[in-house]
Amino acid sequence: MLKALTIRDLAIVRELDVEFTAGLTVITGETGAGKSILVDALGLTLGDRADSGSVRDGAERATVTALFDLSSRPDLRAVLALNDLGAADDCILRRVVGADGRSRAFCNETPVSVQFLKEFGSGLVGIHGQHAHHSLLERPAQRRLLDEFGGCGALVAAVAGAQRACVALAGELAALRGEHANAASRLDFLRFQIDELAGLPLAPDALAALEAEHRKAANIERLQAGCTDISQRLFGDTRGAQRGLTHALHGAQELASIDNQLTPLVELLEQAVINLDEAERELSHYTGRLGAAGADLASLDRALADLHAAARKHRCEPAALGPFRQQLQRELETLINHEQIEGDTAARLQLAEQAFQGLAGQLSAARAAAGNTLDAAVCTHLHELALPHARFHTELSRSAQATEHGVDEVELLIAANPDQPLRPLRKVASGGELSRISLAIQVATAGVSGVPMLVYDEVDSGVSGRVAGVLARLLEAIAVGRQVLCITHMPQVAAAGGRHLLIGKSVEAGITRTAVSYLSADDRVRELARMLGSEPITAKTLAHAREMLAG
Repeated sequence: MLKALTIRDLAIVRELDVEFTAGLTVITGETGAGKSILVDALGLTLGDRADSGSVRDGAERATVTALFDLSSRPDLRAVLALNDLGAADDCILRRVVGADGRSRAFCNETPVSVQFLKEFGSGLVGIHGQHAHHSLLERPAQRRLLDEFGGCGALVAAVAGAQRACVALAGELAALRGEHANAASRLDFLRFQIDELAGLPLAPDALAALEAEHRKAANIERLQAGCTDISQRLFGDTRGAQRGLTHALHGAQELASIDNQLTPLVELLEQAVINLDEAERELSHYTGRLGAAGADLASLDRALADLHAAARKHRCEPAALGPFRQQLQRELETLINHEQIEGDTAARLQLAEQAFQGLAGQLSAARAAAGNTLDAAVCTHLHELALPHARFHTELSRSAQATEHGVDEVELLIAANPDQPLRPLRKVASGGELSRISLAIQVATAGVSGVPMLVYDEVDSGVSGRVAGVLARLLEAIAVGRQVLCITHMPQVAAAGGRHLLIGKSVEAGITRTAVSYLSADDRVRELARMLGSEPITAKTLAHAREMLAG
């Protein structure tokens, strides 16, 4: 619901603040007072086109701010949250138009595109008038209206899901078939690469072990010389560590027999003798194995060279060859099973397409039935609205290709006169005629339309007093459960409003000022009397005005 509209320096309006309520609000005023500027201002906050002519003469910019209550629209709050624009109940849409014609758009004080305002605003307000944007003129909006009217929401969702499944499977199958063309040569190439890598040590720790063995074999002489030196120092001659340690142990044992406080020293020396004996055995075994390691150097050189050559060929590190071979193996297995996979995918796609066609057929039938009901209801209201010969038809045609919306193109057709052919609604030229057609559609779909606010600008243009009474009744019906704003010249329509705003214009010191008044009960009587055309206003016209307000 629109709660407030703030206008600064737009057209002839210097400053205007208007508050709104639910239900039917009527706006009246003298010609040229600026009533339609309210609609134009609201349209700017909803993404309408702006130009430099929108800015009041002498001003640098025009600013329009609309405050909406989204407490009953969790879907729109979700859109705001998804775009990081907040998710509170109140939403502020602002448009700033410079004197150079450039404009900026804001949602909750965050810059957004004008296209965002247009798309977001289409779920907030429907504006109907000669100079206002009209969502019902767009074929996607007409399709959505028909689906809402027919209660097709579940079918629409099912069709969209089925179509997405078809698109995904078709893409998967196309990719498989594209791969199939090169599958044979790719199979041979994969087998060659896998065989080439098969003889290499590619286990996770194989490279580290191979490099360690190679390092050992390459330094065999240094290792042998070092082991010999260690052996000589520990066990060689009379100055060797083993002989010295043995003598030290005997001496410590003799001393410990005198003073037992040396017993721990004896134990340490005994352990040292044991450790030295184990070191001698380990050194002997290691020295014996060195000869065999030296004989493997050539083969180790070849193995490392083969690994590095393979890594250079495949442009990776030697350690990555193992995972690379596993990747090749997986691809080989996939290609071997390619035909089976392709066949399975084709079968799944066929089933998905059958499911889509079945659901789309159900949706088409539901749309056709809803269209017949809608046509009859709209025609009834058109005849009430001084279009006695009007014909209305919801046309369904087969779309060029299946989409997530099904297989139908929806177009609302109208013929206002008996000698005219049915034509698309978007080609209706008369603003007043278009407003009445829109009103008839809105009344027919009032129970299902999701737009919470409707605006009618001069919907009563060129109609008689009798038809104006019908208009008033229909507007009252539409306003049940939603917000309706109607700019009118007809007292019959003005009398139907739950709230009445009067737009007035005055000139002070050469400056034109526009103001809005919220009319009291007595003020409404006088305004209706003025609209009835009595000049000066008489007691009779005042009484007539009171009767109109009393219903």
